[in-house]
Amino acid sequence: MSKKTTPTRDSNLVKGAAYSHADMLSLDSLPKTPPSSQKSRTSNVNTPPKHSSGLSSPPLKSYFHFLSDTNQDWTVDDAEGEDEYGYEDDDGDDFGLPSLSNMKRKSRRAAAAQGRASETDLPSLANSSSLANRRYSNSADIAIERPASTYPMPKKSEGKILRPQYKDILKALAWSGVPEEVRAMTWQLLLSYLPTSSERRVATLERKRKEYLDGVRQAFERGGANPTPTGRTRGLDEAIWHQISIDVPRTNPHIELYSYEATQRSLERILYLWAIRHPASGYVQGINDLVSPFWEVFLGSYITDSNIESGMDPGQLPRAVLDAVEADSFWCLTKLLDGIQDHYIVAQPGIQRQVAALRDLTARIDADLAKHFENEHVEFIQFSFRWMNCLLMREISVRNTIRMWDTYLAEEQGFSEFHLYVCAAFLVKWSSKLVKMDFQEIMMFLQALPTQGWTEKDIELLLSEAYIWQSLFKNSSAHLRGGPSRGPATSLQL
Repeated sequence: MSKKTTPTRDSNLVKGAAYSHADMLSLDSLPKTPPSSQKSRTSNVNTPPKHSSGLSSPPLKSYFHFLSDTNQDWTVDDAEGEDEYGYEDDDGDDFGLPSLSNMKRKSRRAAAAQGRASETDLPSLANSSSLANRRYSNSADIAIERPASTYPMPKKSEGKILRPQYKDILKALAWSGVPEEVRAMTWQLLLSYLPTSSERRVATLERKRKEYLDGVRQAFERGGANPTPTGRTRGLDEAIWHQISIDVPRTNPHIELYSYEATQRSLERILYLWAIRHPASGYVQGINDLVSPFWEVFLGSYITDSNIESGMDPGQLPRAVLDAVEADSFWCLTKLLDGIQDHYIVAQPGIQRQVAALRDLTARIDADLAKHFENEHVEFIQFSFRWMNCLLMREISVRNTIRMWDTYLAEEQGFSEFHLYVCAAFLVKWSSKLVKMDFQEIMMFLQALPTQGWTEKDIELLLSEAYIWQSLFKNSSAHLRGGPSRGPATSLQL
């Protein structure tokens, strides 16, 4: 692990609350390895070229300079400005901006005040106009709010970034893959775990991480349980704990990162706390796979090794760092599972529904393959149940899963609806081989698909094919019956 030299910071800062996660750390106690060049990690990450316009654009900067320069542009204006114009907290939108209706209600009063002060404040107004002109000439990517007699202006700035539009732009960019350096923050923003307002970010992270640690402490101290020699406790829900303790060592056993005790203990705590907080489903085998991409991505924010999967032991990191990674992984896993929880409740109706939809969609996309499966008595539930339960994580590597999740998080219903089309594209990819196999050969092939050599390019091709199928069939009921639609088109119900 490379050592980073950072300026002295306030010890009370919350780790991971800034755009750069690792720069919050003091790593003096960690093993010293030759420092890696940071220039190579950032020099090729530039802001995308802007479309031509009549406005002059600022010189290109690195992605990190852009994030640093626009950090405060995600937030509302300062409290002093809000008080001056009477912005009310309960009239703001989802991004903390004052609502237009509230601003209009205050406009007459602001206009009257400006009128009374017009004679004495002419120099000030002239300066404000000059400031607006300067901002206009150097701000090609912001919307300019021109002064109006009936429209109150923010105190410090005549320009404000349009947050909702930028959130959509972030999704659009994430669809094609997120740079590793900013993936942790991007995922947390897209999952709505990390607030877009930097003013609220530190407090939110501090509160959520404390809530997680308190929850773990209460769960593992229930009934006055005492630690056992292995570090585990008595007094837990034995059925849940037993299954988790079996599954965690089996999680990605071929990857060194998941063989370390620090990793396994963290995964156990995450899974156990989630299970007891969701009694409708409890712990179900397969959820242990779903937490590993979060763990790996968030841990990578604090480790500069080029290959985190075979790098240092996470147990060498400061306890506060592991707590932060663990808590963030728990809350993001919770956000993900909230959208697909019917996959894991009794009888798993969500998975049953998706398997049936995959069968009907395959019949529409590749009728020959569907007919061959029928002739060979191959049931889709026999091979695709795992695809839905583990989101294809048993079929592709964790690294490729992480790339796939960039796109899933950018989709409105990525883990529920879009995943179905990914599975369909994944299945028909092997059609030319499958139609030549009998039942036993089909089952053996689908249980051990040759994806070991897949790269991100293969994943991106798969996602592109899935997008095509979604565009063709999402709003059509024809594939549900395997024939032409004879009635009004209805959306695919998953």
